[in-house]
Amino acid sequence: MRTLKLAAAAILGTTALTAPAFAQDIDLPIVDEPLELTIHMHWARAQGYGPGGDTSKIYPVEEVAREKTNIHLIDKTSGRNSTDQSEAMNLLLATGNLPDIVGGAKIKQPVNEFGPQGAFQPLNDLVDEHAPNIKAWFDEHPDIWKAIQAYDGNVYYIPYLPDGKYARAWFVRQDWLDALGLEQPDNVEELYDVLVAFRDNDPNGNGEKDEIPFFVRDWEEVLRLLNLWDARSTGADVYHQFYIKDGKVVHPYAQEAYRDGLANIADWYEEGLIDAEIFTRGSSARDYLLGENLGGMTHDWFASTSGYNIALADKVEGFNFIPFLPPKSVSGNRIEENRRIPMKPDGWAISFSNEHPVETIKYFDYWFSEEGALLANFGVEGKTWDMVDGEPIYKDSVLNSGQPVNSQMYLEGAQVYRGYPQDYRYEWQWTRDSARKGIELYDTHDLLVEQFLGVAFNEDEQTIFDKYYPSIETYMLERQQAWILGTGDVKEDWDDYMAALNKMGYEDVLEDRKSTRLNSSHSLSS
Repeated sequence: MRTLKLAAAAILGTTALTAPAFAQDIDLPIVDEPLELTIHMHWARAQGYGPGGDTSKIYPVEEVAREKTNIHLIDKTSGRNSTDQSEAMNLLLATGNLPDIVGGAKIKQPVNEFGPQGAFQPLNDLVDEHAPNIKAWFDEHPDIWKAIQAYDGNVYYIPYLPDGKYARAWFVRQDWLDALGLEQPDNVEELYDVLVAFRDNDPNGNGEKDEIPFFVRDWEEVLRLLNLWDARSTGADVYHQFYIKDGKVVHPYAQEAYRDGLANIADWYEEGLIDAEIFTRGSSARDYLLGENLGGMTHDWFASTSGYNIALADKVEGFNFIPFLPPKSVSGNRIEENRRIPMKPDGWAISFSNEHPVETIKYFDYWFSEEGALLANFGVEGKTWDMVDGEPIYKDSVLNSGQPVNSQMYLEGAQVYRGYPQDYRYEWQWTRDSARKGIELYDTHDLLVEQFLGVAFNEDEQTIFDKYYPSIETYMLERQQAWILGTGDVKEDWDDYMAALNKMGYEDVLEDRKSTRLNSSHSLSS
């Protein structure tokens, strides 16, 4: 374990694989008699507070939390029939009947919009008076506390706080390259040639032209290809965000480089170099396309993607899916756009109708205590992990199950998008050697770009943003997908597209940004 920790520290720089410091444990149970609190919990892995969204069952982590705190979370999630978190939140807000806790993915924008209007309770005083562990964490990270504030200066939600440095990487079937006598692509031209070879030259050796050269699980990851034409797909570790260009706040989808990059992506899609089901295959794409020996290249998480070399070793002969450096762009620039953000727009908030705010904030604080943070990160001690020489170590049955550890944790109720501090030790244990080497490779190059976490809003600016931007983003994404699928031509449509954006208020949103103090600790949007 000492060797693992030292090696990781050398590779990851600021990421320390040691237990985080905690202020103090809290008095448990929080209440003497069981207290039921209702919760909306909608996120990518589950539309409801239960394993896989099955609210008839209780997470093992929830069972332990009930035993420890005497607080029982009862599912009241809206929008269970939709995988769109924003749609689910809109449905919830439309009811006007909020559960005690509103949690899940992408809650920051609506909570910070409607919190000052009275829909959610401000947490500043509650944290100061009743949440010593939360307070201690944010006292050490004051910029993040500022970043989650609404325009009125209050904090309305406790975020999910990622840990670590590197997130996703470019992965390629090295065994396919070897079979075709090819090198890893170093630039956009070589990347194109490799994808064409994957499409045409039968690297899986089954005599059929069935290979999918480039695929992704989250459709937004196909937009990373924009980087190859010196465009951006986002400014932070959340999709579709603003970024800084030449000292000004701009949106990546309103730049000429984006126009040219998207035109090339559309061409690659038409040529069959990109998965034809890129927008519909969903989270099962990686499992299916790799398991069936069909997928050649992707952009995905270091740790979970590297696990397929073990999981598929007996199924696909010679299977070797490894990270490689991002290809250089048309101008020779090599970047990795994705990196871990210090806080997510995910987490949980206390609604106005909650009659037990003190007990609820104490419950939130439990997940920032040492005991609660271990439970939130690793699952139930003795079931999925054991404490070994002061370190939480996953059981062999978890590490060698053939299933990604994160997927197992989601079903346990760990790594759920509640407000809690993530512990990178959870991920490092199941990061395979190939991915560790990939992380070391990425770390030897200056690849990561700075994230733009936003600007400081005042009330008027927040009002303008909330009025115009949601519909602007919706329009951007609608046109984006249409162009990739071949409905229209982005270059021919560009002037009309920009005119439509400006008519919808895009220039008004940017004008506010010009007059606002840039602040790396404030987020522009969700």
